Amino acid sequence: MTRPVVTRFAPSPTGFLHIGGARTALFNWLYARHTGGKFRLRIEDTDRERSTEAATKAIVDGLGWLELDWDGEIVHQFARAQRHAEVAHQLLARGQAYRCYLSPAELDAMRQRSEAEKSAVPVRSPWRDRDPSEAPPGVKPVIRLKVPRDGDTLVDDLVLGPVMLRNDTLDDYIVLRSDGTPIYNLAVTVDDHDMGVTHVIRGVEHLTNAARQMLIYEAMGWEVPQFAHLPLIHGADGAKLSKRHGAQGVEEYRAMGYIPAGLRNYLARLGWSHGDDEIFTTAQAIEWFDVRDAGKSPARFDFTKLADVNGHHIRQTETDELLRRIRDYLPHAKDGTADLAAFEAAGWDRLAAALPSLKERAKTLPELVDGARYLAANRPLALDDKAQRLLDPAGRATLAALADALGTLTDWSTGPLEAAVRAVAEARALKLGQVAQPLRAALTGRAVSPPVFDVMAVLGREETLARIRDQVAV
Repeated sequence: MTRPVVTRFAPSPTGFLHIGGARTALFNWLYARHTGGKFRLRIEDTDRERSTEAATKAIVDGLGWLELDWDGEIVHQFARAQRHAEVAHQLLARGQAYRCYLSPAELDAMRQRSEAEKSAVPVRSPWRDRDPSEAPPGVKPVIRLKVPRDGDTLVDDLVLGPVMLRNDTLDDYIVLRSDGTPIYNLAVTVDDHDMGVTHVIRGVEHLTNAARQMLIYEAMGWEVPQFAHLPLIHGADGAKLSKRHGAQGVEEYRAMGYIPAGLRNYLARLGWSHGDDEIFTTAQAIEWFDVRDAGKSPARFDFTKLADVNGHHIRQTETDELLRRIRDYLPHAKDGTADLAAFEAAGWDRLAAALPSLKERAKTLPELVDGARYLAANRPLALDDKAQRLLDPAGRATLAALADALGTLTDWSTGPLEAAVRAVAEARALKLGQVAQPLRAALTGRAVSPPVFDVMAVLGREETLARIRDQVAV
């Protein structure tokens, strides 16, 4: 009988949730949701010196912002150290492991000899076959796994295909240190088994660990999960993604104004594809996703493509949700506190009314906020250089005519507003743009904005006329 799918994301809380980790979490989440299985979260905090509560919070917050919800309680690996030690002693009882009393000096000598002889295996402990009664007094032993000395260990990887490792190239690695603490490969294997993990989806840098973990599964008589190792993420220049390429942590992408749907869409395309589809919803990604379709080659991270994908998702986002995203984003943004106060003062309803036209031009939330600042600007508006050039004497004369014409309007919707502006243009033998451009400058302080009739409708009659008259009076 096939087991229900259980995937897991198991980060170490030693720093932020970097973009590679976010993609790994996403692929695990997508596969679990695609199969109707479960997605679990485990914090691998056994490195007590480097693990921090702040990093754990950053990881949890990052996953929450990305909307990658996990099933069940978070598992903390350090809390399970007793269980890991228990399995190490079970391996001893099964004859699959042994106590090793090698001293540090003996280990160093072995490694030096191995290096001189160019041997693939640095340590061959004599305690594998020695009688424990010969153990030196007062020495606390480590526990080593009895790795088979012949044959091969096959990792039938769902992404990379069959990967064979010769057992005679592996040493009898430690599973439990002399102080009773487990090593990484034991802790991970025990946790994955106890959590019922069926599919281990992680970065390719863990490929060599797969064989070592499989040996523990087999020694314990446990069912081995299916492994899938994902390719690295490179920068646009083809080099391994690093800090010099730009943002690293998910919180930085949040502060840069990407929205979760856009980042999820883009990350899903980093190392996985569904035909030629570049833009898709999360529901479509869940429907289509199969980890077997992940690529074998490194993916390239491109900020330009990310912005394009994000812009599409901004345009598809409903006004209420987009307003919520802006309010969520501003506390994390540079100058966000000032913008938040300004929009509060101007009224969120005005911003909501402007969003349908504003979002057509924006690829990120900062662009959206920047385009919306005219809504909350104090009068008289500060004009940028291009706007100032538009408001020359001829431009201001046009504004005076517009003030008179618009002042008589009772229906302040886009249709009548456009008709009134066109009538002024015809009366003055001007093209529509020659009237609309100084009008835009007066209303927004800029030469570029959403459609000017939308701007007028959102600002309302009194504010529109006041901003026009401010510039006429200069």
